[in-house]
Amino acid sequence: MVKNFDAELPAGYVAARHEYDERYGPHIARARNWRIVAMLTAATALLAVCGLLWLSSRARVVPFVVMVDRLGRPVASGLADQTGTADERLIKATLFAWLEAARTVTPDDRQQRKFVDHAEAHVAHGTQADAYLNDFYRADSPYARAQTESVAVQVNDVLASTNRTYTIDWTETTRDNFGVVKSTERWKASMTFMTIVPTKQEEILINPIGLYLVNINWTKVL
Repeated sequence: MVKNFDAELPAGYVAARHEYDERYGPHIARARNWRIVAMLTAATALLAVCGLLWLSSRARVVPFVVMVDRLGRPVASGLADQTGTADERLIKATLFAWLEAARTVTPDDRQQRKFVDHAEAHVAHGTQADAYLNDFYRADSPYARAQTESVAVQVNDVLASTNRTYTIDWTETTRDNFGVVKSTERWKASMTFMTIVPTKQEEILINPIGLYLVNINWTKVL
């Protein structure tokens, strides 16, 4: 037998309690529901923050490499971890761009400085290539030549001799300051490189695939 406790209370108290429940019961229920929702929201936010922290601790930067020639035209592209330094397209594009930068002469002093900086950024310090490039710039300074003439470089072919040595064939057209062609010459070079995976942002921007020349030898084709 279920005992009815309301029957033992005074009628006025029971009526007052019913009145209180009818008047404030919905508000109390809503407040309880909002507290539950707030706690669930806080728990969800905490889980989201923990997940983001976990993902950030495992994230790594994968540069997207786009190689362009000196006119800004794209030559090759791809994610660095997909193409890698062993990708022959990127190797050829890097050597192509390097040769143009090293051998081009332009009266635009700012552009010439960019070419020289680009060439030096792809040569390993203390190597034969480093000494070779420095000797070339000292003996035949592009800044001095730019006072009287300009040199345009047209790369004809880039071929692999080994997995680290490539042969490049190109044509140089020399013009005076009025644009008149002074000479057209064929050149050939042998270049050996090593690769160092870039880790710093400035290295990625300057030399994204980490290709550094260690040996250079070029000669005019007679």
